[in-house]
This record gives sequence, C-alpha cells and structure tokens, in this order.
Amino acid sequence: MLQCTAVTQVPFAEALLALATMEGGPEHPPDVLDQDDFLLCELGEHDERAEHAAHLWAADTSDDRDLWFLWSGTGAHRVHRLDTLRLCPGMLRELATRAVTTCAYFDHHPGPHSFSVTDPLGALIAEHVHSEVRRLVSEDDASGTPDAPDAPDVPDTPDIDAP
Repeated sequence: MLQCTAVTQVPFAEALLALATMEGGPEHPPDVLDQDDFLLCELGEHDERAEHAAHLWAADTSDDRDLWFLWSGTGAHRVHRLDTLRLCPGMLRELATRAVTTCAYFDHHPGPHSFSVTDPLGALIAEHVHSEVRRLVSEDDASGTPDAPDAPDVPDTPDIDAP
C-alpha cells in the first residue's frame, strides 16, 4: 500500500510546548522543529474518517510512548492534536532470515502496519537516482574512459617512406 500524501504545517508554539513538557522529550525543543516545518502523514492511504498522523519525537521512556501530531481536515477546517501514544506491537518476522521488523506507528493505528506501506516519493527519488546512474554509466561506456587523455593516432605498420 502507498503512503498517504497529506501534508500540513506544524503549529509551532503548540508543538514546542508539547515537546518541552513531555516525559522523555528533547533537551532543547527548538532544535527539533523549525517555525516553517510541514509534516507528511506517515500512515498508509486512508479515507477522511481516519486522522492523518506524523511522528514528532521518540520519547526516552520505559513505556515506549512517542509524540505524534494527528490531524483531519484542511485549511480553516483542520482539527489537530498532539498526543503521546504507545508504540504499535506489530512485528514482521522473516522466517528465512530470522529478521524482525517492528511497526513504526502508534498502537491501534488505522490501516496496515508501517512495514507494509511504501513511500511514493521515496520510491520516485530512488528510481530517479537509479536512472541517472544508468544514464551516466551508459554515456561512459559509449565515449570510452572520460578521464583518459586522447592518444595520438599511431599507425599499425611503420612508415617505410621515412628517411
């Protein structure tokens, strides 16, 4: 599933207050956010009945609660809240490699777990980078080694007319 593409501006003063007062928050909250920051919903695509959600801070606490910014609506109709929420206990276990991937969302989030969500912008950027690399490699192959100086033309047979 693709990631939701909803974007919203951070209510700077409210977010700083939440960061400063949360248990396990940052030592210096202004280093975490800029006044003109925007947040992208991190959840999988969803309808308007579900809130959008963006992770703001991973708290340094024993109960695994992180600060999330949740919102619905847009413009003057946007309703938002900042909340510390427990982490989702969902895990993906790869039996062949024994790798375990945990869900990066909050507990009881709508939609699929984070390991089943693809960031469309990240995939687009990665594809662009790969295509540029392929283009540069094919240009190098077509023109020879780009940094090698041009060698003078040397005939395969000696010039026998020379004195």
